[in-house]
Amino acid sequence: MTKEAAISLWDSSSAEEDYSNEDLGDVTVDVAIVGGGFTGLSTALHCAETGLSAHVIEAKQIGFGGSGRNCGLVNAALWLPPQKVREKLGTTYGPRFIKKFGSGPEYVFSLIEKHQIRCEVTRTGTIHAAHGPSGFVDLKERHKEWVRLGEPVDLLTRSEVSEMIGTKRFFGGLLDHRCGTINPMGYCRGLARAALGAGAKISTGIRAKKLVRDGDLWRVETDKGTLTAKAVVLGTNAYTDELWPDLNRIFTMIHYFQLATKPMGPEADHILPGKQGLWDTGQIMFNIRRDAFDRLLVGSMGKVVGSKDRGLSHRWAKRQIERIFPDLGPVEFDEAWHGQIAMTPDHLPRIYELETNLFTPIGYNGRGITTGTMFGETMAGLLTGMDRTDLPLPMTDMRTVRSAPIFSRIYQSAFTANQVLKAI
Repeated sequence: MTKEAAISLWDSSSAEEDYSNEDLGDVTVDVAIVGGGFTGLSTALHCAETGLSAHVIEAKQIGFGGSGRNCGLVNAALWLPPQKVREKLGTTYGPRFIKKFGSGPEYVFSLIEKHQIRCEVTRTGTIHAAHGPSGFVDLKERHKEWVRLGEPVDLLTRSEVSEMIGTKRFFGGLLDHRCGTINPMGYCRGLARAALGAGAKISTGIRAKKLVRDGDLWRVETDKGTLTAKAVVLGTNAYTDELWPDLNRIFTMIHYFQLATKPMGPEADHILPGKQGLWDTGQIMFNIRRDAFDRLLVGSMGKVVGSKDRGLSHRWAKRQIERIFPDLGPVEFDEAWHGQIAMTPDHLPRIYELETNLFTPIGYNGRGITTGTMFGETMAGLLTGMDRTDLPLPMTDMRTVRSAPIFSRIYQSAFTANQVLKAI
């Protein structure tokens, strides 16, 4: 497959090499995995480590979907505060989910260390910044609950957060010491390298066309052969297509975009000197971070409109940086890109068994790095005899969101309008 243009900054800057292999033919394995992102590659790695034969097929390239377009914040748990998670999942699954996914960053970092994945990792935390006084009220409630649970999360005053970020634009924040940042494409490619090293197989440039039940086995029919397996895991999340009926209708798909400046000089040393990633409490979320080469990244919900050099998103990014860091001066941009996020109605992920031995973890709500990685471990556990009552959340029946396509368009219009408003 001919290499396409870089899909993101991370695609072009990753120290981990890309992997491609268009060979497939007719193959029989224990586990067939559709999707070469965090979920599929983590599933392949963990399955191979248990002795299962696993084969990943990816329609494009490793990390082509949300994994390679992520902003790279390794956050703990969910966007929802822990008390809301407990309320939605109940007294059995709620505390279990909060504890397991609160430790998600540590698990990601442990894999990075174990497999020596070159992904520009930092472990200095992330900052959840208050966009206004009401945001700080919300953060105080979150902090109270995390402290009750014994987690290392600090509440920052306005002056403290200003010093850590290098701007007076925010009204306080939460510093979560569990968290950090990575080059997400580097991490994704590192997972692929680790999975291959453990004995899994990966084929790229091969699209799954049809799933067929054949007795106790599944056939994944592709454009370049057939993969026959005892079990199938669909790891496509927000990039789910029509391979399984209505699966792409269980979430609302939204876009998230990023622009990255060219590497900055000493004039930017005061901006996030600790290299924490930042996300805010705004209804239309905003993020800031620096990469290992001192590029400044800003992003928000929506698509890139225009390019890195001109157009609406370019004006939006320049204006945001001018407002937040007025002393920085003019900036130029290296890359602009967007990816897709699968938002569920209750903002919780799902694990579905669509039919016997056909599984999909899905609906990550913007937390793909930790959720995809940990659900890969969970899939391997399910396929090697895990008691389903030990899952981090209950397995449920698939329910479509009939209004999802409509809301996706409505949200996109709102996000574009937000860019227009803030580009002025």
